[in-house]
Amino acid sequence: MYTFKLNSQFIKAMGIALLIGNTALAQKTGKVNPNQEKAPKLVVGIVVDQMRWDYLERFAPLFKSNGGFKRMMNQGFSNDNCQIGYTPSVTACGHTGIYTGTVPAVHGITGNAWYDALLKRTVYCSEDRTVEGVGAKGASDGKMSPRNMLTTSIADELRMATNFKSKVIGVAIKDRGAILPAGHSANGAYWFDAKSGNFITSTYYYKELPEWVAKFNNRQVPDSLSKLGWNKSLADQLYLQYATADEKIYEGKPFGANQTKLPYDLSRKENEGFSKVVGSPWGNTLTAEMAKAAVLAEELGKDAITDMLAVSFSSPDYVGHSFGPNSWEVVDNYIKLDEELGKFFEFLDATVGKGKYTAFLSADHAVAHVPGFMKENKLPGGTLDDKAAMDEMNKAIKNKFGIDKAVVSLYNYQVHYNRDLLDSVNADKKAINQFMVNYLMKKDYILNAFPTSEILTTPMPQYLREKVANGFLYNRSGDIQMILKSGYIDGSATGTTHGLWYSYDAHIPLLWYGFGIKQGRSGKRVYMHDIAATVASLLKIQEPSGNIGHPIEEALK
Repeated sequence: MYTFKLNSQFIKAMGIALLIGNTALAQKTGKVNPNQEKAPKLVVGIVVDQMRWDYLERFAPLFKSNGGFKRMMNQGFSNDNCQIGYTPSVTACGHTGIYTGTVPAVHGITGNAWYDALLKRTVYCSEDRTVEGVGAKGASDGKMSPRNMLTTSIADELRMATNFKSKVIGVAIKDRGAILPAGHSANGAYWFDAKSGNFITSTYYYKELPEWVAKFNNRQVPDSLSKLGWNKSLADQLYLQYATADEKIYEGKPFGANQTKLPYDLSRKENEGFSKVVGSPWGNTLTAEMAKAAVLAEELGKDAITDMLAVSFSSPDYVGHSFGPNSWEVVDNYIKLDEELGKFFEFLDATVGKGKYTAFLSADHAVAHVPGFMKENKLPGGTLDDKAAMDEMNKAIKNKFGIDKAVVSLYNYQVHYNRDLLDSVNADKKAINQFMVNYLMKKDYILNAFPTSEILTTPMPQYLREKVANGFLYNRSGDIQMILKSGYIDGSATGTTHGLWYSYDAHIPLLWYGFGIKQGRSGKRVYMHDIAATVASLLKIQEPSGNIGHPIEEALK
């Protein structure tokens, strides 16, 4: 015993001597900074609503050297093969997946909306009938909260890890883009009410709008932006290097029937609202200005405790839906978004400090080309009218089985039965399922169809099987899964959409920048649900409760 104590004391003494010596040497040579920060002061999550990965490469010559995209790509890390690991690839699922590190089968957000078998009605992803809107009179869009999300987010985990001393703020035009990323325990989430021109919140967060938000609304930024119009960034011949002609019959007309090409008049009539602003690149400016106001007012990144800002740029989705990936409008939107992001990073450099914050940029989903564009270029594609399709399905089931209105929804490319009705008439569900599969397989738009109860046994590639299974939650999903053919969308003769498993909808950008991030790029396949685990690894905190992702170690120092 005595010898052991002597040896322990001797070893301890030697260790202290070596530590003192090494510390003195390190300080003398400058190899160790005793004041080196162990975590970023602020994590900034940027989600671009509807961004294909290939935009980074296609439009790269148009991005400015001081813009946001080149800063992140040249000074940060790019995961060039980031995929969405589930279907449907839609906004609410994407925002939730990025911040929870998991998939709809676990976090519960199975679409922007879904038919809920327990409630027997359609449910919007962030609806909450127990709360009220705050910030605009009669703001029905304010009845929102994250309660439908079943797991924690990385923002929640940061709050818990710091004993709720970290601040978390969510900002977006769309309510779901602000609410779901910020998590259950956020200090605030703010979204735009296009009718009033105000950013609003709900009583889930505050009974009254915080003073700084009211002051921002009083600046009447949307009104000023609407007067500027949407003008071109480039000469016409440059647009033609990246897109088809400016006027196409298969493009939408969101700014009025007489406005068919750039530039666009965004002015509004009295009491018209501000939908034209949010449907243009100026919506990105509005979002960035609100995010800057949040950083200043909430003093994000001002102390040693890491804060988080979740920002979603919703306007690219509105532009993309109307005009499609090969339009002048989408090219122009990304030129202007690049500039906006560059200014935003300069603001963060000045307020938080360059190298003292970490930013990531990804997308909630990508997008398909407009079917009219596909047809014009002899590429596969077409449309499905879901309302007409549902009417036809109900008629077919009634003729065969005598059951009226058996199908209640085609949400998220799934056929949802009225399960209570089928139970009440003691219907042969197996026979109905087989009938529906046979019926669907004769349709031009269908690649495959099968009962969702047979996801694990239906012949299909494993990669596709996993995506379908990852998107399925019994009471929030349907009974028959439809897999549309490549290039087909649920839509009309103009514009486009997203939601499928194909690469054009599911291959998204993932850029990292700032504190703790290496410089480089990788073509290794990673997933959207790896983002939260990577942030958790960087911050050395617990990953979200339903996390299935893995840290992207090659991006971290």
